[in-house]
Amino acid sequence: MATQSIDIVAKVLEQQVLQSARLVEQELDKELEKLDRIDEEELEKLKERRLEALKKSQKQKQEWLSKGHGEYREIPSERDFFSEVKESKNVVCHFYRDSTFRCKILDKHLSVLAKKHLETKFIKINVEKAPFLTERLRIKVIPTVAMVKDGKTKDYVVGFTDLGNTDEFTTEMLEWRLGCSDIINYSGNLLEPPVVGQNLGSKFTKLDKKTVRGKGYDSESDTDED
Repeated sequence: MATQSIDIVAKVLEQQVLQSARLVEQELDKELEKLDRIDEEELEKLKERRLEALKKSQKQKQEWLSKGHGEYREIPSERDFFSEVKESKNVVCHFYRDSTFRCKILDKHLSVLAKKHLETKFIKINVEKAPFLTERLRIKVIPTVAMVKDGKTKDYVVGFTDLGNTDEFTTEMLEWRLGCSDIINYSGNLLEPPVVGQNLGSKFTKLDKKTVRGKGYDSESDTDED
């Protein structure tokens, strides 16, 4: 009789243990399902955010293209210059002259950068067709590249001095120089120019904008004299 009672108690305890185990397992399953749902929701939210960002990026790209970004264009007159810089936040303008061969060197590099940096408008204007603008911006050396942000001229690249003082500078060097003026979205290291073993001077690490803006535009690259 005692043995039978013990067996009954043992079976009851076994059932209770199994029941407790089932309850614990059910709770764990619920928690896992909840975590799965959270992960799925987060993934959907992430997809939505990425899609929204892509749509916004495409919309911005189309807006830039509609304003003439993405190509290196010549503008015919001074009046066009003011309208061009008014409608775009970042503008790079090359002041050139047909008889100055170094302007053609700049043309080649600027054409490449215009396609790469859609966030910035790249234009050029013949100084002989823009005497008032050339005088107003104190353009004394050809070529000169003016960088205009929010309608205001912020910096200049005068001749090739800031590009290593050589006709053989690379597109990457010009890109870096424009990046130092925050006129393009530059992804490289602004503290060092993209060249090795060339004496470029201390200006490339400091680039004091006041000094660049206020200098007399002396340049060994070219002058405004034929």
